[in-house]
Amino acid sequence: MNDQHIALSKFSYQIKFALNTYKPHGLSISKFKNVFIGGLGGSGIGGRLVKSIFADEFPVPVECVADYTLPKYVDENTLVILGSYSGNTEETLAMYEEVKKRNCTVTILTGGGKILKLAEADNIHINLLENGFQPRMALGFSLTFLILTFAELIGKDVRSQLEEIANTVEDPKVYQEEATSIFQSIKSKVANKIIVLTDGYFEPVGLRFSQQINENAKHECFQNTIPEMNHNVIESYYGQLESIFILIDSNKHPRVSARFDFIRNLLEVENNKVINIPVEEADIKSVYEIIFMLDWLSLYIADFRKVDSLNVPNIMSLKEFLESVN
Repeated sequence: MNDQHIALSKFSYQIKFALNTYKPHGLSISKFKNVFIGGLGGSGIGGRLVKSIFADEFPVPVECVADYTLPKYVDENTLVILGSYSGNTEETLAMYEEVKKRNCTVTILTGGGKILKLAEADNIHINLLENGFQPRMALGFSLTFLILTFAELIGKDVRSQLEEIANTVEDPKVYQEEATSIFQSIKSKVANKIIVLTDGYFEPVGLRFSQQINENAKHECFQNTIPEMNHNVIESYYGQLESIFILIDSNKHPRVSARFDFIRNLLEVENNKVINIPVEEADIKSVYEIIFMLDWLSLYIADFRKVDSLNVPNIMSLKEFLESVN
């Protein structure tokens, strides 16, 4: 078991850590016209996930941005949540300076670094993540903190549900076995790029898996969302393709599910490899469980490809380059 396997095995620990250390913000969503979540990579995906999870019950618009700049509408009536595990992500630091100028209410998720020092100096609300993980392997922290943050905003109690999830994923064996089963079924085609097709609810879950394949397995993986991809991408699906297709449908809308049925048949009739991820119920628990299982799958693919799933040389080279051109 390598360092990444050990880190992923602590998924339950991360959820419990967040539950035990969460610092309430004392805010109500009624005080804001919108919520803005800023963050990138492993520190940004939690925002997309929590937006999807609360989409049916959150009363104001939520926007997730992975960039240097803020939309014009972000102002003193906006709640801003900024996440940076390292605390040194330059795009997030740029957003922080901008939200201060606009007098926004801000809360920070971080493991330390520059943004922690700035937030402490400015008396900004902070939830502190435990250090020692790669940002992409620390989602249990950030997602749980964000769910608690959103739940508090609308006065919803989710603690017992999150505690149950933490206990469920404490033993990774079931998720490892499912990931192993999928890996064995695609092993002979693992050189092919991976395409993840989701509905809107699971779009961030598919994006998360794509990012994990990119970083852990150093391999091409892309995500598309149904029904939008039915109006463009589907026209590239002719014959046997050099791709593995993974389908995740929440079953929230029968017309979307019908589209999944059509695409599955379209691909399988040409002998394309299609993996369907079953979903019993689209809820917080299924989000955590599918992410946990797919994270294991990303590591198994990385191990099979004999690549270093821990280090990210291209990303580090980019950071060095950007420092050199400041």
